[in-house]
Amino acid sequence: MSTSISRLRRVFAKNTPIITATPQILTKTQTPKQEEKPTSVKSLVNKLSKQKNLTTLVENFKKCSEIRRFRSRHLVYEKTIGRLALAKQHSLVEQVLEHQKKFDDITKEGFAMRLISLYGKAGMFDHALKLFDELPELKCVRTVKTYNALLNASVASKKFDETEKLFRELSLKLSVEPDFCSYNIVIQAFIEMRKWENALSMLDEMERNGVEPNLITFNTLLNGFYRDGKFEDGERIWARMEESGIVPDIISYNVKLQGLVNVGKISEALELVEQLRNNVEKPNIFTYNVLIKWYGNNGNLDEAKSVYDNMLKSGIVPDWFTFEALIPCVCGKGEFGLALKLCEKSIGSNCHVSAGIVQVVVDGLVKESKVEEAKGLMEIAQSKNCYGSKLKMPQEIE
Repeated sequence: MSTSISRLRRVFAKNTPIITATPQILTKTQTPKQEEKPTSVKSLVNKLSKQKNLTTLVENFKKCSEIRRFRSRHLVYEKTIGRLALAKQHSLVEQVLEHQKKFDDITKEGFAMRLISLYGKAGMFDHALKLFDELPELKCVRTVKTYNALLNASVASKKFDETEKLFRELSLKLSVEPDFCSYNIVIQAFIEMRKWENALSMLDEMERNGVEPNLITFNTLLNGFYRDGKFEDGERIWARMEESGIVPDIISYNVKLQGLVNVGKISEALELVEQLRNNVEKPNIFTYNVLIKWYGNNGNLDEAKSVYDNMLKSGIVPDWFTFEALIPCVCGKGEFGLALKLCEKSIGSNCHVSAGIVQVVVDGLVKESKVEEAKGLMEIAQSKNCYGSKLKMPQEIE
C-alpha cells in the first residue's frame, strides 16, 4: 500500500426615437403621465421558474411565447419541457410545443429543429416524427439539419431500433446526403444497443462514402467499447483514430482511463494519468473521480485520500460525484471526523450528497459519542430543501 501511495504522489507532483405626438405642456399642478414599462423577458422567466403548478406553468409559458424575444430563450424551453417530461406530463409538453407552430419562426429550420429535439428529450419520438412530416406544410424546408435533429430525437427517446431505419429511408426519400453528424448519431444508437459490429461497420461505411470521421466519432466508439469492458477492441479503435491523424482530447483519455480501471489495470491507469500530467490535455475532475471511485470501492482509503488531496492541490474543485465516491469509503474505515468535514464541505458547496450517506455519517458520529457534531450536521443538512425530513437522529429511528 505504501508503494502505491508513493507512486500516486510522484504522479501528481508535477443607440433616439422621433417624437410625432404633440408635446404636452405641463402646468404647476400637472404631473407627467408615467408610461407603464413592459415586463422584461428576464422577469417573465423568473416567474415561470418559480411556478409550481404545471398546468398554470404551461398557460403562462404559452402567453410568454407570444413575445419574439422570449422564443429565442433556448434554455428556458429546455428546462420547462424537462420539468414536464420528468413529471410525465406529456399532454402538457404537447400543448407547449404545438402552440409554437402558430408563429412565423416555424418556417425557419433552426426553430423547427429545436421543437423536434425537445420532443425527443421528452421521450415523445412519435410527435417529433409527426412534426418533421408536417414541416413542408408549415413552409419549412427540410435539409440534413432537420434530418439529423430527427435522428437525434430517436436516440434521445431511446428508440434506437428506429435510428438506422430513418437513416436509410429518409436520406433516399428526401435526397439528403448524410454528413458526419448523421453517421455519429447512428453509431451512438448502435453503441447503446451494444451492437458493436454494426457500429464499426458504420465507421467503415462512413469512410467509404467520403465522410471523414471526427473526434466525436471516435470518442463515441471508445466510450462504448471501453465502458463495456472490451478493452482490446477499444485499443484497436484508438490506434485507428491516431492513424486518421485525429488527436485525442481529455474525453478520449478519460474513457480510456475508465476502461483500464474497469478491467483492473490500475498500474497502467496511473501511467496514463502521469502521461496526462505532462500533456497539453491535463487531468480534470472526471480523471480524479475515476481513481477515487476505484480506490473507494476497493476499500483503499489512503490511496483515495491521496488522489483527493492532489486534486485539491491542482486547483480542481470537487463535485457531487467526488463526495459520493469518497465519503462511504471514509465511513467504512470509521473515520467519521473526516466524513463530517467532507459532508459539511459538500453541502456548503451545494454538492448535496444523498441523504443516505449523510445519515450514515450522523449515525457514526453518535456511536462515537459525538452527538453535538451529529446535531450540527443535521442542522446544516436540514437547512437545505433537498433533504427535508429524510434525516433523523439515531434515537428517532424505529
